[in-house]
Amino acid sequence: MAEELLRVRISDEEGVFAVRQAGREVAAAARLDAQDQVRVATALSEVGRELYAHAGEVTVVFLLDREHPPGLVVELDADPVPGATRPKEGEAAAARLLDLVEEAGTPAGRVIRLRKNLPSDTRAADGPALADLRERLGRLRPIPALEELRKQNAELIDALEDVRRQREELRVLNAELEETNHGVMALYNQLSMELEETNRGVVALYAELDEKSDQLREAGAAKNRFWANISHELRTPVNGVIGLTRLLLDPAAEPLTGEQRHQISLIADAGGTLLSLVNELLDMAKAEQGRLAPHLSVVQMSSLLRRLLEVLTPMAKQAGVELRTETDPAAPADVVTDEEMLTRILRNLLANGLKFTDEGEVRLTVRVTPDNLEFVVTDTGIGIPFGDQERVFEEFYQVPRGKRGGTGLGLPYARRLAHALGGELVLDSEPGVGTTVTLRLPPPRGLPDLGLGHVLIVDGDESFRQALRGMFDDAAERVSVASDGLAARDLIIADPPGLVLLGPGLPDPDVHAVLARPAPGSVIVLIASAARGRPAGSGLERVDAVLAEDQLSPAMLADTVSRARAPRPQGSAR
Repeated sequence: MAEELLRVRISDEEGVFAVRQAGREVAAAARLDAQDQVRVATALSEVGRELYAHAGEVTVVFLLDREHPPGLVVELDADPVPGATRPKEGEAAAARLLDLVEEAGTPAGRVIRLRKNLPSDTRAADGPALADLRERLGRLRPIPALEELRKQNAELIDALEDVRRQREELRVLNAELEETNHGVMALYNQLSMELEETNRGVVALYAELDEKSDQLREAGAAKNRFWANISHELRTPVNGVIGLTRLLLDPAAEPLTGEQRHQISLIADAGGTLLSLVNELLDMAKAEQGRLAPHLSVVQMSSLLRRLLEVLTPMAKQAGVELRTETDPAAPADVVTDEEMLTRILRNLLANGLKFTDEGEVRLTVRVTPDNLEFVVTDTGIGIPFGDQERVFEEFYQVPRGKRGGTGLGLPYARRLAHALGGELVLDSEPGVGTTVTLRLPPPRGLPDLGLGHVLIVDGDESFRQALRGMFDDAAERVSVASDGLAARDLIIADPPGLVLLGPGLPDPDVHAVLARPAPGSVIVLIASAARGRPAGSGLERVDAVLAEDQLSPAMLADTVSRARAPRPQGSAR
């Protein structure tokens, strides 16, 4: 709600000065700052002068608007001159100085309304304060034009001084900004130079690393060539030495004295150790070159354990240590793995246990866990300090201050073989108590757990088809047979199987006919004969597994199918 503070009439030129004076005083009373007081006075002077020149008489009313936000409102009322066009330069100037300039119609004529908002922390005057404000403003008396002109000049001088000061501050700020820009550019140039130098160093480092990598690859290749060559070169003379010692120790040969027999026995033992080292070196070279691949077959666990006992029992008797084996009743009788690799791992672990055990026993336990088939070799020997338990898997490393013996290749070689079989080798030991080494292999697989459903056997030999069919009596819901590729393709379309077996007697065109229309989601296993080998031509990428004819057995087939159906890492090839 707006309340009137003061009313002034412009009827001559002195009235214009009086309105200007009143605007400044009212603005000061409304607690506007000095600059806003000048703005209000100047806007009133321009609009009042323009209206007086146009209409001849102007009524000016000062109002205090209590609404939010509070403001000082000035209304200038002048009777319009019929047919005359009123200039509006004064309104344009006022619009640049105040918050609102508008023209409104009233029953008596046209009113120009000016508004200047008061500061947000200014409180509207209450009744007594407003009355006092009106009384003070009512006592205003017009001042002479010269005095008003003096005040205007003083305001102009202050404004010019303020502008000069602001211009000087702006000049200082520009100088500081320019100096800052110079500093930033200098810093940028320095950082750019340092970054460029760093990049050159990184490029040089990468080049050096590439060179070192090439040198390491060459050194590794040279080492592998050396191992392979020296192994081949040493095998012949070592085998010759071992053969000669056997001839000399043969009971049918000329009799020897006890000392001679002892010395020749030492030569034979040294030759056997050397031959074992040569074989391990050759296999280590193959493993580093990625050529140590397992040859899977069905291994009878009882036979493997019996052979190990036969070979190592003399060594155990000589050491005065008891050698035992035990098998978990739940462990499988047959395992699909590389028999030679598994034998070498276990023989190496048992021999190590016997070598470093002075009394007690060395025990091999075969057991099945939910995740693995485990072979656990436990001894009551001298043990290995904790800090050396991982280092013993480094090539040629031997525990300091420990019992001397061996070459330091046994455990690294055994771990490489374990990895080649898809398993792992872990060690746990306590000095003075003993050592436990565990070989963990993938769990055994069986056909009854595969859920094959429909199996299709394709081969040109009737007897072979029937033999294969007998393997699936308990492992498949139904078994279909086909003698050629066309018949097999029709069966695949009519009743998609979960497993397709391509026999060794199937000609190459029939194999490709089946592969041209594979059953969705099926596993395709190709059985290759030793005589014919694997067929050539396109489409073989659809074969999930290839099984040699001499490896064909229920356990081997179960393992092959299970591996083919196992999830593969993303992006890997079959």
